[in-house]
Amino acid sequence: MDELWHLMDETPMGGGVFGAESVLLSLILAFVLGQVIAWVYYITHSGLSYSRSYVQALILITVVISMVMTVIGNNIITAVGLMGALAIVRFRNIIKDTRDIAFIFCSLVVGMAAGSHRYATAIMGTIILCVIILYLFFSDFGAHEPHNGFLRFSLRGPIGPDHPVARVLRQFCGNFTLISMQDTGFGGPAEYAYQLMIRNTARNEELISELEKIEGMENINLTMQERLLEV
Repeated sequence: MDELWHLMDETPMGGGVFGAESVLLSLILAFVLGQVIAWVYYITHSGLSYSRSYVQALILITVVISMVMTVIGNNIITAVGLMGALAIVRFRNIIKDTRDIAFIFCSLVVGMAAGSHRYATAIMGTIILCVIILYLFFSDFGAHEPHNGFLRFSLRGPIGPDHPVARVLRQFCGNFTLISMQDTGFGGPAEYAYQLMIRNTARNEELISELEKIEGMENINLTMQERLLEV
């Protein structure tokens, strides 16, 4: 145990050659911390763009970067050679979510810290990063939903402040905004489109039922903007 703590305390980047034990510790630590990052990503992920291979890649990136740092050591020539070799590789996978890029950078930095034997930095950095990610996820930080629904219907005649449609929307919605009204002409019904902020989405069926009771109401269509649709 004392020898393990000795390995954890050493920082050979100032000179010297990495020993087999320290290299093994770096790779194992990178693997463990990579797993922590991957699990946090798995827990906090939302949306339809989930990829199992991406989660596994977060672990592999951490270990590979740790190995790269071990190979480079203090040898500038080796570092330049590795840069040239990596420059040949063409990565054609497009990452759409900026948050996924942030996780890749987390894996890179943690792998660099573990590979350069800055174990305390790697461990503390992983813990702090994961705590920040979990805080942002559970606090729903940055969420902004002025509207959560989109309502379309056809109705004959104009809709005034005291119209039954306005009364129903005030009953179920915190706010609502008319975004378009298209008159088809020839005495036909006009097509209306509203953005809604529904107070309780569990009452959507009740909202539609109340709208159907209004005379002349046709083609009611309510679309909810769910968080899972964010890609």
